[in-house]
Amino acid sequence: MPEKPKRSGRKERIAKRAAKPAFDPCSPGQNGGAYKPLTEPELHSIFDTALKLLEHLGIGEVPDRLKTDLTAAGATDNGAGRFVFPPALVKEAIAQAAKTFVLHGRDAARSITVGGTAVHFGTGGAAVQTLDLDDRTYRPSTLADLHDFTRLQDILANVSWYTRCCVATDVPDNYDLDVNTVYALLKNTTKPTATSFTLASHVAPIVEMLDIAAGGPGAFAQRPFMKAHISPVISPMRFGEDAVDVVYECIKHNIPMSCITAAQAGATAPATLAGFLAQSLAETLASLVMVHAIQPGFPMVFSNWPLVIDLRTGSFSGGSGETAVLNAASAQLSNWLGLPSGVACSMTDAKAIDAQYGMEKGLTSLAAALAGGNLIYESSGMTASLLGASFEAFVLDDEMHSHTYRALRGIEVNEANLGFDAIVEAVLGDGHFLGGQHTYAAMERDYFYPSLADREEPRTWAANGGKDAWTVAHERAREILSTHQPTYLTQEQESAIKARFHILHG
Repeated sequence: MPEKPKRSGRKERIAKRAAKPAFDPCSPGQNGGAYKPLTEPELHSIFDTALKLLEHLGIGEVPDRLKTDLTAAGATDNGAGRFVFPPALVKEAIAQAAKTFVLHGRDAARSITVGGTAVHFGTGGAAVQTLDLDDRTYRPSTLADLHDFTRLQDILANVSWYTRCCVATDVPDNYDLDVNTVYALLKNTTKPTATSFTLASHVAPIVEMLDIAAGGPGAFAQRPFMKAHISPVISPMRFGEDAVDVVYECIKHNIPMSCITAAQAGATAPATLAGFLAQSLAETLASLVMVHAIQPGFPMVFSNWPLVIDLRTGSFSGGSGETAVLNAASAQLSNWLGLPSGVACSMTDAKAIDAQYGMEKGLTSLAAALAGGNLIYESSGMTASLLGASFEAFVLDDEMHSHTYRALRGIEVNEANLGFDAIVEAVLGDGHFLGGQHTYAAMERDYFYPSLADREEPRTWAANGGKDAWTVAHERAREILSTHQPTYLTQEQESAIKARFHILHG
């Protein structure tokens, strides 16, 4: 009788798991939408209330330039300083809106498609403090931090696009800040990126910088690899003139936009969750109507970001169950309307990398993903109720997103996976499934093996130093920052940018 082949040992199995699998069991872009916190009648009720708010209350403080375009589109000045939108106009804007579009990376292989049911985690935020790698205390964020965060996330597979996560507080001039923020992104990543513009006058010169990186005058507009984050509607129910001016400039230069509504329940929107969703939806629809009035169908992420405060203290509460369900409901509403959705989740209130951190991030990010948020902002690196950003958090969140994508992928039920023959063979043979071909095939295809989370038994963990998650993530972040020094701008591009702009770092 031939000798049975020896099964590989434990070390060999671990090494095999650590190697990059031929098939990624939890790649970005998995389908969401299974979690539906709102029923169909509830969706209609919230939408109808939003339409009623726009038709009867409308939006105040409309800039003169926008008044002309809104009037031409069918909106009306009610004579009391507010523009009202008839339901037909709102529905027309929804019907003609871009339903899907590509967020380009400078590296085309890193581009993603926004819309439909695909879920992508990315970044956002404007943290003014960084959790220092050396002493684990918060300090003001710097331009050097922004460069470091950008190159750190560049190799994290689950950050699908990158928006600056911190504000360089050591750059006081707004124009220099906008310029140097964009430069940090260009220098350190080729993923799809996003930025914000303090003033409309900053857009055109920064597009010149983007053109240099894209290959020449007009090249960026042909394939825009950076979108703009803009909040043209300020809660409750009014336009912000500076932000509206930025919208016009972005459309002029073909810069896709995330038009962000960021109302706060109980402060700038109703404390009741249903009332909050109605107002927030109305405000985000007002941004869509604005874009429609300027250029129908221009790429816009419908970024309805419900934010929550602790009504006892007024403190922001980004890691709460209310945040989880509101953002999930917002994603459901946006997808129900057929619009590319953006929500904000995984923004813990914890200051340390601790149990509160993990619980809040896991709860809120999984809810938003299961509900089908196309772009989940603030989902990587953010701490301290969005006041802080952490290098360790970036690498931990990246692994968390892999688990979330695996959950979204679900279970493939087919004849091979049901394993009838494998069950028969195991029962009549060795009495277990270890080492079988059916098991090996599933191991490569169906399971994610974390590199940071510890699955050893306690004695082995202790013998290896008894490291907690913060320590493991710290070591990984240090490793990346010490070894990953990308050069995504040529010397000629660097020289051209530095000759034209006041570059303060790098």
